[in-house]
Amino acid sequence: MMSRKRGIGLVVVVAIISSVLSSLLTVAVVKNNLLSDTSGTSSKSEIVVNDSGKTQNVYHAVTEKAMPSVVGITTTTISTDNRFAIPTQSEGVGTGVIVDADGYILTNSHVISDGKANTVNVLFNDGTTTEGRVAWYDAQLDLAIVKVEKTGLTPAEFGDSDEVRTGDIAIAIGNPLGLDLQRSVTQGIISGLDRTIETEQGTMTGLMQTDASINSGNSGGPLLNQNGQVIGINTAKASQGEGLGFAIPINTAKPIVESIIKSGNYEKVTLGIKGIDVSTYVSATNQNLGVDEGIYVAEVLDGTSAKTAGIQDGDIILKIGDSNLTGMSDLTKSLYTYSKGDSTKIVVYRNGKEVTLNVKF
Repeated sequence: MMSRKRGIGLVVVVAIISSVLSSLLTVAVVKNNLLSDTSGTSSKSEIVVNDSGKTQNVYHAVTEKAMPSVVGITTTTISTDNRFAIPTQSEGVGTGVIVDADGYILTNSHVISDGKANTVNVLFNDGTTTEGRVAWYDAQLDLAIVKVEKTGLTPAEFGDSDEVRTGDIAIAIGNPLGLDLQRSVTQGIISGLDRTIETEQGTMTGLMQTDASINSGNSGGPLLNQNGQVIGINTAKASQGEGLGFAIPINTAKPIVESIIKSGNYEKVTLGIKGIDVSTYVSATNQNLGVDEGIYVAEVLDGTSAKTAGIQDGDIILKIGDSNLTGMSDLTKSLYTYSKGDSTKIVVYRNGKEVTLNVKF
């Protein structure tokens, strides 16, 4: 009996030692899918996270992958918007993300002063600076594209913002408070989706909310998922609270970026109305329109898609395609998903009932 107990004890000790050694040697492998090159091929590397004290975690992996695609943007703007109309120069700092190897950079419209910046300079990860020009911007979307005459750049990889869920990892890279803190990395989660906020440019809808720290200077920088893919462009921070940052979903920018890279410009389709948010109209007139959200059509312009489709003055546009509209910013964003010649359905509220119309852009 004693011999048997000793044997059992040795087995237990060996099992414990084996378990400890196994746990020390256990590694977690994070796949880091590197960006595709211009030939369409891609390479992969494995980043190892272990328990030896020198770890390589998901934040290291994302930073190493995305950092070469993040740039600083500095601008100067001359303004005469003062009492004596004296020209004054102001300087601005923001962030951008490279979206094409041949020099196209995505950022916020407000970073380049909504197209009014006199000079735009781009600071790259290797320390070089190149002058850029504004290739496109939309103040309502708060997106812009800057072009530099430089090739061989490392473009960021886009993710699918439609697949993002509340609770997902979110990592921001940018230049908070200026270039002294350039390429700062902050992390958090996606705190909410489809948020609506008020900014100096107006109402912005459909935003992603994150508690990853975002400050002045982060504007235009990427919000990344755990695979190092861009899922949003950081745009604003709520000044009245902490941990309340907002990003424009990258899927909003994709068709614009693709068109500009392909043809050098983007031709936005128009509906052909003059409208106002229902909430704003009701607040100003105290009139009950029968609905709480949508776009009140003040005027339909002649010779436009709206006129041909049968939209009338006084209609309230509720939906375009599969997208519900809360206001004009939603309409602007939705129109970027269509091209000339496309057709879709529009739902309007007219005389107390919903009417479906067909529109061709």
